[in-house]
Amino acid sequence: MFEGITDSIIGWAEGFGLLGLAVVAAIEAALPFVPPDLLVLPLVLGAQGFLAILAIVLTATISSVFGSMLGYAFGAHAGRPAFERIVSGTTVSRLESMTLRYGSAGVFLAAISPIPYVAMAWTAGAGRMDLRLFVAAGLVGRGFRFGMEGLVLGIWGEEFLGLLGNPWAWLTGGLLALVLFIPLNRWWSGLIPGEDSGPTNTTTHDP
Repeated sequence: MFEGITDSIIGWAEGFGLLGLAVVAAIEAALPFVPPDLLVLPLVLGAQGFLAILAIVLTATISSVFGSMLGYAFGAHAGRPAFERIVSGTTVSRLESMTLRYGSAGVFLAAISPIPYVAMAWTAGAGRMDLRLFVAAGLVGRGFRFGMEGLVLGIWGEEFLGLLGNPWAWLTGGLLALVLFIPLNRWWSGLIPGEDSGPTNTTTHDP
């Protein structure tokens, strides 16, 4: 069902170019819906020149951060119980731990990784994280993520498309993903207080 919804939205957005990308990027950062990367990639591959790619990257970045501000506002007003109905309590606990341990760096990590950016926005809002730091980290993180996609595909677009048809490339990518998954999964699991084998910060603050 969700795959059909995703395909429908991407198909609709492609017809509107940068405007469609802006809508998808903003929605994805405010509600768990469609990854804007699914639209960034084909737009970059079809772009003519550096300025066109730059426009795509800036549109995706700014719209995504704008959407995350809406998610931040939702978290600030609704609190944790409201979005625990959508995102698992375990995920929320890990994201809260990220903001406590790493601050704005945690937002940066969520912005460049598969970690649900919208859930991080809700968590940051519920925890009343400094909005300026939240926005700055989001701009840097999302800019890096979409910028790398634009850079790689803008320079090696044809080679990338050729790799998609090479089974050895898929095998190598799968092995690399497996190697990276093990330590990353241990780190992600250790974000919950009490599950990390290393030292944890037990400092508490009075309400």
